[in-house]
Amino acid sequence: MSTEQPVEETFISHLVELRNRLVKASIGVLVVTALLMFWPGPSMLYDFIAQPMISALPVGSKIIATGITAPFLVPMKVTLVLALIIALPWVLYQAWAFIAPGLYQHEKRLVAPLVISSSLLFALGVAFCYFFVFGRVFKFINEFAPSSIAVTPDIENYLDFVMSMCLAFGAAFEVPIVVVILVRMGLVTLEKLREWRPYVIVGAFVIAAIVTPPDVVSQFSLAIPMWMLFELGLLVSPMFVKATQAPAEKAEG
Repeated sequence: MSTEQPVEETFISHLVELRNRLVKASIGVLVVTALLMFWPGPSMLYDFIAQPMISALPVGSKIIATGITAPFLVPMKVTLVLALIIALPWVLYQAWAFIAPGLYQHEKRLVAPLVISSSLLFALGVAFCYFFVFGRVFKFINEFAPSSIAVTPDIENYLDFVMSMCLAFGAAFEVPIVVVILVRMGLVTLEKLREWRPYVIVGAFVIAAIVTPPDVVSQFSLAIPMWMLFELGLLVSPMFVKATQAPAEKAEG
């Protein structure tokens, strides 16, 4: 009994710490949500999200709402998603504060850069999709609409499309992180990845063809950055592996 009690107390203390971190992370998201509700407000936030499509539509055209509750629920959904994205650094900090005490110094040098860089790359992918891809994709698609058709996208369908595209680009921009992890964990060598370069390029175009609309603009806009980010991962991996080696690994080297 005397040996089991400390283990039970440690387990309970970890659960309490996890609960506290989850509560703090949730409060951070709620605070950001409340701030966005007051300024700029759900309506203005959706107008910002809809701007690339509005710019590509004929003058005077608007996005329509076919559902009764859609004009209220969809802007609220946008507000919640943006609040989560804005509060993501705070959420990740809480996760880091929970696991950091149990890590060695070299493990901290491994985890912290990955968490920070993956968050920045995801945000960069979303920004690239919104500011660079959307305007060109919507203009390209709408130019094919016959003159007898009035292009009036639905508010919910448009949001689903935007979120899926942003998620696809955000995930695609994580390619350097995947390369670094594969090399750091010893699952594949840097030389082997260089040999796989032609297959990676083909795979990037296949993935782009699957997750993007059937137009060459969006497909090339996703495939080419994935390829370039793969090359970036190849360049960064050796430096990252060297910087995060454990003392035993350095001694062996």
